[in-house]
Amino acid sequence: MDKKNIQRIRIMQYFIEATVKIIKEEGIENVTIRKIADLAGYNSATIYNYFQEVSHLIFFAAMTFLKEYTDALPRYIAQGNSPLEKYILIWECFCKYSFAEPKIYHAIFSSDLGGQPEDLIQKYYTIFPTDITDLPEELIPMVLESNLTKRGRIALERCVKEGYIKEENAEEINEMATLVWQGMLTLLLNKRRNLSPNEAAQVVMNYIRQIVLNANHFEFPARQ
Repeated sequence: MDKKNIQRIRIMQYFIEATVKIIKEEGIENVTIRKIADLAGYNSATIYNYFQEVSHLIFFAAMTFLKEYTDALPRYIAQGNSPLEKYILIWECFCKYSFAEPKIYHAIFSSDLGGQPEDLIQKYYTIFPTDITDLPEELIPMVLESNLTKRGRIALERCVKEGYIKEENAEEINEMATLVWQGMLTLLLNKRRNLSPNEAAQVVMNYIRQIVLNANHFEFPARQ
């Protein structure tokens, strides 16, 4: 990497770190361009030389909070003895961490990111590559995908290939699981359900297990 790109990444990191600090101290809803610029030591206009949209900068800052989830993910799937169990465990891990930080996960997976949001996660990991250096190779394609529906389909792929999920049922299972998660996240954000993160995760996981069971006509035992 040449010096110009190194300098560019360094300045982007300054802005991201400033945004993270504001999120931790004031909440993601209180992030403003002026606050970011003042904290980073640059003028507000400079931010747009590095980030196409303000929402992109908030996205990158929110991504730093995802490391706890990506660190936990290998431990979760290690408990599974089959692709189907691992698929369920991937969702369990995601529900646990996303419902504990609904605003963060909304910023990453649900918010309006303006133009060209598709490559943002991959771009983030070029700036902070050490965040996923310990991930097993099998998880990298899913983690690098920014579209939640596509992430879910990647997670389901081994189940299809090894016959645990019928090919004709895969899209439906994936879509329903994604929508259940999205619905619960919206309810939590809007304070329409008085549930703890753990309670919300249990509700969603019960539905996801039922979705898999009903689509494939076999019983999958609930985890405690």
